[in-house]
Amino acid sequence: MADVTSTVFWVNGHLVPEAEATTSARDHGFVVGDGVFEAVKVDHGRIFALSRHVARMARSAAGIGLPGFDPELVRRAAHEVVEANADLLTSGYDLLRVTFTGGPGVLGSGRVDGPPTLVLGLTPGHDPDPETGVITVPYRRNDVGALTGLKTTSYGENVLALAQARAAGASEAVFANTRGQLCEGTGTNVFVVRDGELLTPPLSSGCLAGITRALVLEWHGAREVDLPYDALTTSDEVFLTSTARDVQPVVAVDGAPVGGGAPGPVTREVARVFAERQREHLDP
Repeated sequence: MADVTSTVFWVNGHLVPEAEATTSARDHGFVVGDGVFEAVKVDHGRIFALSRHVARMARSAAGIGLPGFDPELVRRAAHEVVEANADLLTSGYDLLRVTFTGGPGVLGSGRVDGPPTLVLGLTPGHDPDPETGVITVPYRRNDVGALTGLKTTSYGENVLALAQARAAGASEAVFANTRGQLCEGTGTNVFVVRDGELLTPPLSSGCLAGITRALVLEWHGAREVDLPYDALTTSDEVFLTSTARDVQPVVAVDGAPVGGGAPGPVTREVARVFAERQREHLDP
């Protein structure tokens, strides 16, 4: 990975070196996770699917009642920070992080009126592995909570589960929802192939409306259907989708092989179609 300390950040209207990319100790995003974010793919300096990410971020901000989100400002800031870091962005998988919070407030849950915080930064060279393993976890994704379906900075549950995955030699942990159905990963959506049919949990399962998930549905097609949690281990193929992974085959669950322990034909075709369409459409 490139030296991320050499990147330039965009903080509340200003491009600054990382050492100066700071915010208040009273920032509500830091104090209580009162914020939303997006991770956007940058392909050799070109921002991919920015319109979809900005629209989802606006929905997330509205969903938690966070005022002051300006989509056009985010778009301008995104291009400014990418241009400022152009020399470092030589990978097909650089990631642009956009974080929007309630800004400085009280040291507690109460929100106060004040200017929000908007920060954009980049992680160069975030190339995903060609295939991966996942684990299951005993925790349940809340499919009826106030934050369900919103991409907020309240990620403690995901941090814990992902740490367990990495300790087990996997790169992702996959949750069931409160009904015991297959839901999503810590930062991914899940697709499975059963009897030759491509399936994925519906948004009503509590999963995030992933950008890559939506594009796979549009560009290749799949059926949205409630699935049992053990579909991870009883399906012919499994793959993950996310901005940081595109279409990533899952070849093991809890250490046991999926299918033959190699990417299956449907997964390979979905990945091929996604890569082809992505090259053709910068902002689909």
